[in-house]
Amino acid sequence: MVSEVLWTAPVADGPVDALVRVPGSKSLTARWMLLAAAADEPSELRGALVSRDTRLMRDALERLGASLEVHEDSLRVTPLPPPTELPAEPIEIHTGLAGTVMRFVPVLAALHHGDVRFTGDDAALARPMGPVIEVLRRQGVEVTEHGEAGHLPLTVHGTGRLSGGRVEIDASASSQFVSNALLVAARGDTDLELVHTGAALPSLPHIEMTLATLRQVGIEGAHHVAEDGRHSWTVRRGTISAVRMVIEPDLSNAGPFLAAAMATGGTIAVDDWPGTTTQPGDAYRELLARMGGEVWREDRAVCVRGTGELHGIDADLSAVGELTPTIAALAALADSPSRLRGVAHLRGHETDRLKALATELTKIGARTVEHEDGLEIHPGPLQGEVFETYEDHRLATAAAVIGLRVPDLRVVNIGTTEKTLPDFVGMWLSMLHAEPLADGDA
Repeated sequence: MVSEVLWTAPVADGPVDALVRVPGSKSLTARWMLLAAAADEPSELRGALVSRDTRLMRDALERLGASLEVHEDSLRVTPLPPPTELPAEPIEIHTGLAGTVMRFVPVLAALHHGDVRFTGDDAALARPMGPVIEVLRRQGVEVTEHGEAGHLPLTVHGTGRLSGGRVEIDASASSQFVSNALLVAARGDTDLELVHTGAALPSLPHIEMTLATLRQVGIEGAHHVAEDGRHSWTVRRGTISAVRMVIEPDLSNAGPFLAAAMATGGTIAVDDWPGTTTQPGDAYRELLARMGGEVWREDRAVCVRGTGELHGIDADLSAVGELTPTIAALAALADSPSRLRGVAHLRGHETDRLKALATELTKIGARTVEHEDGLEIHPGPLQGEVFETYEDHRLATAAAVIGLRVPDLRVVNIGTTEKTLPDFVGMWLSMLHAEPLADGDA
């Protein structure tokens, strides 16, 4: 039974042709906000994303004592005050479904003297938190788990200190379990050595992004790979410097618009695409070219043109798992089967993305086989159906891509895109030069 408002995805009446500007990167905005809150002086961030996830991050940091104010076109961040001698009054932080909040902020909360309770949306309570808890406990921080072990809700009993030292965790389920330990490690009593004990390491570019941001605030951090393949990272104790930073546009959020060019045989240019970046979304350039698109740079923009040919792909997406829903949407429209692999960690995102994609793509006519680490997608005649999104923004944007060619595709809760792209619907309609639907047509 569908209880959410349905949005009928607009069908393209011809090739799209648009210049698109996407807001700042969610991943970079979260990292810079957190580092600015842990810095020694106020910072200014330009181009910071304003979305549900970043509003939750801002609220969390303010509850811990930081101040975040919009000044002209910048976000000014005044860091957390020094911990009080006596414990402060208990506070509660609601993480929503934001992985960056639920996994990054608890380590910062250890530097607050007092109890900080973390909870979230119902779906957040199912997302794994065990490695975050392990990072805290291994550094001398007491954590109380109030429900299922290794999950929210939990309370961090901060004392204003992190011990640093050697910490071993299994980060196979998410790269966030590495980034959360590294981001404020410089505030520890000693250098941090973090060792990954698991067999897989997903989304390595996000960890490299974390190390790059640390270097920009004057912190020495390094990634090491031993002869046996084991990954480890070191972060030196030091002062986190204030920054004046312009945040890159979110290349993952650019993906559905680039995919629209592929799906319709049109051309999309995304402005201000960085020349070099640690964002996983940069991989769209290679992936879309492999699927039959023409991809090139033009001044500050990256351009994609659909050639009328859209081929299936066999791709290891382990480093860029967040691109999977968009690539899967194109695979459903392709002229040959696809195999997307290396993304078992997507089962622990906003929803089990592999199960959700297999269910919804099969429902509309693209038989999709769910494997332990990915998907096998067989295109077929597609029909309009109700496309569930499971409160997952990337399922919603994937549905919009398919809807460009499939009439009467009704998307459940398109508003979930506000998590990372507040005006997705407006941007999508603008790309299509379409008029917004009347309220009764939603």
